[in-house]
Amino acid sequence: MGAIQIPEVRPYYDEDTNTVTYLVIDPETKNCAVVDSVLNFDYAAGKISYEQADQIIAEIQASDLTVQWLVETHVHADHLSAAPYIQQKCGGDIMISKEITAVQDIFGKVFNAGTEFERDGSQFDRLLSDGDEYKIGNISAKAIHTPGHTPACMAHVIGDAIFVGDTLFMPDGGTARADFPGGDARTLYRSIHKILALPETHRIFVCHDYQPGGREVAWQTTVKEQRESNIHIADNVTEDAFVATREARDATLNMPKLIMPSIQVNMRAGHMPEAEENGDTYLKVPLSGIRD
Repeated sequence: MGAIQIPEVRPYYDEDTNTVTYLVIDPETKNCAVVDSVLNFDYAAGKISYEQADQIIAEIQASDLTVQWLVETHVHADHLSAAPYIQQKCGGDIMISKEITAVQDIFGKVFNAGTEFERDGSQFDRLLSDGDEYKIGNISAKAIHTPGHTPACMAHVIGDAIFVGDTLFMPDGGTARADFPGGDARTLYRSIHKILALPETHRIFVCHDYQPGGREVAWQTTVKEQRESNIHIADNVTEDAFVATREARDATLNMPKLIMPSIQVNMRAGHMPEAEENGDTYLKVPLSGIRD
């Protein structure tokens, strides 16, 4: 067995969405991946901007890095992806789980996207199956299918670093909700245990931090710390107990404030819907409970 490979990981925290984007670098070759990028979006004004993406692009260029991959750990419901914008400036292929097709099928109907919206994942450059391997420079990487939060969730093990998306938070933040369409608490429990079976010294990088108790923002932990102290799923928590706790908590949660625009954009690999006849682009909000 070879030595454990250690990528350089640079985090970028977006305070508006509590999202952490990562630049994952092979120091030897200077190849890199961008994980879970954020497009700045003013919902009330209907305005997009690129402050965070431009910061990452500037670092890529200043460090003379080559982007190989733009990784989406899942179809995010709380921020818009900047992957196409970064790809346009720096190259790289956008990748996601092949189960994106299930998400596209569900939400294609929700948003009445029409036949022009392809539901085959073709908006992405690479679709990953459970166990698929790839490289960032000379560093080996592996995708692990971790459904439960959404059908298309994947953890990416890159050297000794695990990028878990929304599946796990910091130990004092617990785990992802499981009440979105296609989500399931029991499936989530089993998916998380795939991650917790990895070497205990492996670093875990979470996609969000909501600063429980008002503490400073944090995004890095370890398998060992999660197993010992995650408030929802530490080693002493049974599957049935987790499911009961998760489902009870999910029943009290509001929908993310950016879920409507985020899903429509992210199921298209970060691209906006086609412009309409007047040249403007629109995002839909399905309404329920309307009476004549």
